[in-house]
Amino acid sequence: MAPDPSVAPALLAPAQLRRLEMRNRIWLAPMCQYMVEERDGVPTDWHLVHLGARAAGGFGMIVTEATAISPEGRISPQDTGLWNREQTEAWQRITSFCQAQGARIAVQLAHAGRKASTWPALPRYRARRGTVPEFAAGWRTVGPTPEPFPGLDAPDALGKEEIAGVVADFVAATCRAEEAGFDAVELHFAHGYLVHEFLSPLVNTRTDEYGGDGPGRRRLAREIAAAVREAWPADRPLIVRISATDWIDGGWDITQSVELARELEEVGVDALHVSTGGAVIADIAVGPEYQVGFARTLRDAVSMPVAAVGLITDPHGAQEVLERGDADFVAVGRAALREPGWPQRAAHELGVRDPALYPGAYHRGSW
Repeated sequence: MAPDPSVAPALLAPAQLRRLEMRNRIWLAPMCQYMVEERDGVPTDWHLVHLGARAAGGFGMIVTEATAISPEGRISPQDTGLWNREQTEAWQRITSFCQAQGARIAVQLAHAGRKASTWPALPRYRARRGTVPEFAAGWRTVGPTPEPFPGLDAPDALGKEEIAGVVADFVAATCRAEEAGFDAVELHFAHGYLVHEFLSPLVNTRTDEYGGDGPGRRRLAREIAAAVREAWPADRPLIVRISATDWIDGGWDITQSVELARELEEVGVDALHVSTGGAVIADIAVGPEYQVGFARTLRDAVSMPVAAVGLITDPHGAQEVLERGDADFVAVGRAALREPGWPQRAAHELGVRDPALYPGAYHRGSW
């Protein structure tokens, strides 16, 4: 039986989180750009063009690169931030442009922890590895313990007052996100950055209330999520990106991720963005849709929606992820670097003709 052209495939169907309506279920995954050449955290014309092109390309939700809540929270000196007025005003230009193209835009708020102050992952820095020294615009990093990530300098272990300061920085950045016009906030609790470092038993060997058993290691994640939810407008969604597994026995795993997801749902988180890995070096069998199964497990365990990510490149495959009930949204990353109009091609391949996916000036180039 031929598909009913009046019924949009799930991938192209509208969706809603709280009161935020999205034109489809395709997200632009957050991808570091390392393009703040002034090293001041202020997004530039590059970010306007990069994110704006994908908004014009039909994405339902744009998620920014990891945007630091403080200078020491940056992955590299060339990351974006949201800790001051100048950054807030620069983001306003980007959010308003993306929204004018019909997209929604979320800021991914992050603290890189012991993986901060590293050389940008750009071709011109290929010969440089490890921690950027302080004389070259680097800084001392922090983590749950002084144990370093392999190849990086040892961090300073955070004290309880400093942990409280991290929570406060997330809240302050959230307030700036509202002023900057973002539609949603995504908290970055994945990929071996600060919150994931606290979650993983392979990294967090503390014996105080922020370590030890599962509730202790999850404490920082809960405190940040609860504080941000209170500060963020009630009609706008709060998303959390997690790594569902460390890919190593004895590390953070899907069972612990389910426990965390249930706690996050209790404090008002609206959706999970499910990735994997990053806390420690692991042998990961990377392949098409290799993380989708983790999204399905978490979706079955909680009532909030889940976004799947990880080498989702084919529109028919993305549609099947949704049809099977593995996830409620799909996030496209590297494929979107190659093809800003990936959602437009997806609509064509799935038999949908939607002029609203194209800016007026681009209609002559529609599929």
